[in-house]
Amino acid sequence: MTTTPNAPLLTVRDLGVTFPGRQGAGPARAVDGVQLDIRPGEIVALVGESGCGKSTLARALLGLVKPTAGQVTYDGRELSYSQRALRAHRRQVQLVLQDPSGSLNPRHTVYDAVAEGLRIHGHAGDERKAVADALSRAGLRPPERFFLRYPHELSGGQRQRVVIAGALVLEPELLVADEPVASLDASVRGEILALLLRLRTELGLAALVVTHDLGLAWNIADRVAVMYLGRIVETGTVEEVLTSPRHPYTQALLSVLPEAPGTPVVLSGEPPDPSRIPSGCRFHARCPALANGEAERAGVAEACRTKDPAVLNADTRSQSACHLSPTGLMPA
Repeated sequence: MTTTPNAPLLTVRDLGVTFPGRQGAGPARAVDGVQLDIRPGEIVALVGESGCGKSTLARALLGLVKPTAGQVTYDGRELSYSQRALRAHRRQVQLVLQDPSGSLNPRHTVYDAVAEGLRIHGHAGDERKAVADALSRAGLRPPERFFLRYPHELSGGQRQRVVIAGALVLEPELLVADEPVASLDASVRGEILALLLRLRTELGLAALVVTHDLGLAWNIADRVAVMYLGRIVETGTVEEVLTSPRHPYTQALLSVLPEAPGTPVVLSGEPPDPSRIPSGCRFHARCPALANGEAERAGVAEACRTKDPAVLNADTRSQSACHLSPTGLMPA
């Protein structure tokens, strides 16, 4: 890694991913003007409802989806989409999917599942040692006891550890974990989150954790980026965003957590179709601040309906793309 101290490991600038519309609809802007930085050893939680574009953004960072606008830069180099460049990139940036049962081939042993990445990338070293080391780091010890086992012989937590070991075996610098504990029992989720935190401490791994679960973000993240309809609408440290949320969307998401004080805020309707993004703030049709008159009293209701808030930059300080905070950038 050649990243200078405090410089981002991965940067995203003005990133857009647009898919062709279906059944006569216009193009769907799944990701729209996203800016984001991830620094070495940092864990960033990307939070939002299903369908907001989180997983599409995650896949764009790995080159599994090619952006239609903007750029992804890793370790100072802009991501290229040639087969050779993508192979090198994916050695450093590894994906961990939410469903270990779907990620693992039921016909492959644990050994073969973990060794697959080494074989794809032409690993010239001791394969057996590399697989054993990866399994040990993922908490499957002694690793040799798992070599010849098949996925159906493992618990859900053990399968997820195998998936993580398959990512670790290539010694990446960044993990992109898409809902890494969503399919696990509550009793196992804490173990996997503790594992990710330990890997950050021991290996210096950075991670982007994609989740709809704000409680998970609180337990694992350094920073949070809240996404709505293809765009990041609030960012900041986990303490700033989850204890003093500025955007009405973040406030509503937090209000329904079991431990949240006060009355839950139930958002009306579903998020708009990304092929029919409304004018003005894309959240305005569901915004409690408009519904309860707060935006009107602040004199921004018309702007909410007609003016798109500025796209948030990649600054690490707390920001909110909301007309109720017109400068966007919050005080440090």
